[in-house]
Parts: sequence; C-alpha cells; structure tokens
Amino acid sequence: MYTSILIPTDGSELAGKAVQHGLALAKRIGAKVTVLTVLPPFHVITTDTKMIEDTPAQDKTRMQKHAEKILGAVATQAAGIACETIQVEHEHPYRAIIDTADSKGCDLIVMASHGRHGISAIVLGSETMKVLTHCKIPVLVHR
Repeated sequence: MYTSILIPTDGSELAGKAVQHGLALAKRIGAKVTVLTVLPPFHVITTDTKMIEDTPAQDKTRMQKHAEKILGAVATQAAGIACETIQVEHEHPYRAIIDTADSKGCDLIVMASHGRHGISAIVLGSETMKVLTHCKIPVLVHR
C-alpha cells in the first residue's frame, strides 16, 4: 500500500483535520510521514492607505515562527510515527507540494479542501485542485 505520505498544512482548522486523518492513516498502515508548510515569499505592495511594516528579514522571521508553531504542533501529534517536518518558501504552494512529494519519494498526499464551489472556486482557485490537476501520485482529499 502506501509507505510515505506527504501532509501539507497551512495551520487552519480544516487542514488540522486532514493532518489528523493523515497521521491516523500512516499509523494504521505503518507509513512514514512528511509534513509540509509553504511560506509565501516577501512581496512589497504599496498602496496609498497602507505602509509596509515589516522588512524582508522581519517578515521572514515572523513567517518562520508561524511555520515552526504549525509544524511543532503536528510533530507532537505524530508521536510514534516516523515524521519529518519541512517548511518551504514558494510563490505557488501547489508546486511546492508536488515538488516535495517527488523529492521525498511520497506515494500519497493527504490534504484538505476548503470546499469552494461555483464562481469562488473558479476565481480564487484552489491549491488542492491545482495539486489534483498537476500531480501524478494519488491525492486523498479530506473535508
């Protein structure tokens, strides 16, 4: 069956449910787990009403702390399961998910879907849908 599962998470409540499901599956079948969170790169956006408050270094530090908090919580939940945590900076989270699955030799991705429907799904897109569209390995979508 599956021996190496990638579980991407953004730290949201819905992603947390997918993490729990993925960890339970891994424990049941004896698979190792790689948990991934993708950090957005720093962008300078200027508007007339908002000033930039963080420098690139401050933004990176803040994002790293956020990622460490997310991944630390998952590592605690993964007690008894072979678990590696990774944080990656990437413009396109779906691409980082697929690239990580490939580089780590994962044979399953377990991830959440925020369940957008209709026009919001078309306009906003979905990282899950992009992974499903571009990935060659199986993806288990948890809602």
